Amino acid sequence: MTAQPADPQPSVPGVTAVHHVAYTVPDLDEAIGFFTGVLGARLAYRTGPVADPGGRWMTRQLGVHADAVAHIAMLRLGPVTNVELFEYTAPDQRRVYPRNSDWGGHHLALWTDDFDASLRHLTAHDGVRALGEPQTVGDGPIAGTRFVYLATPPGLHLELVHAPGRLPYHDGTAVRLFTPTPSPTPDLTGDTS
Repeated sequence: MTAQPADPQPSVPGVTAVHHVAYTVPDLDEAIGFFTGVLGARLAYRTGPVADPGGRWMTRQLGVHADAVAHIAMLRLGPVTNVELFEYTAPDQRRVYPRNSDWGGHHLALWTDDFDASLRHLTAHDGVRALGEPQTVGDGPIAGTRFVYLATPPGLHLELVHAPGRLPYHDGTAVRLFTPTPSPTPDLTGDTS
């Protein structure tokens, strides 16, 4: 494993965190219902329609067709994640989600302290299904990490993730991935530091 420098790399002045992630969904009401009813998100606000028919604002500011119309919702998911949802109508709209392997493919990964309980909760809801069986990474930089992908009614992919407190990549760098809570999984390396 190649060691990484511990010193921070140059960054954008003033940027301290990711503010939100955003997804375009086919039905905003359904997506809000899923995020609030199944995932426990809280709705912060809704707005729309946002439009500039025949103008250039939508293209210039958002990179979409000039006649696109957007309805938007912002939600709070857990202690640190803001999720923005868009429902667009546009003359040139493609109505197929990219696969994870396509350019622009995406998923929302949720950390869980109780993997099995989280998976049971999610798959108990209509339209939510696990893609295959839960897996535990056997080797490599994140060995010991458990995950499963899920398909959801709004068309978005989720991933459930849980990892031990110490991962193999920790030996090569001082960089640590954020986890919202200390992992209750025992340290498999025996290191108590």
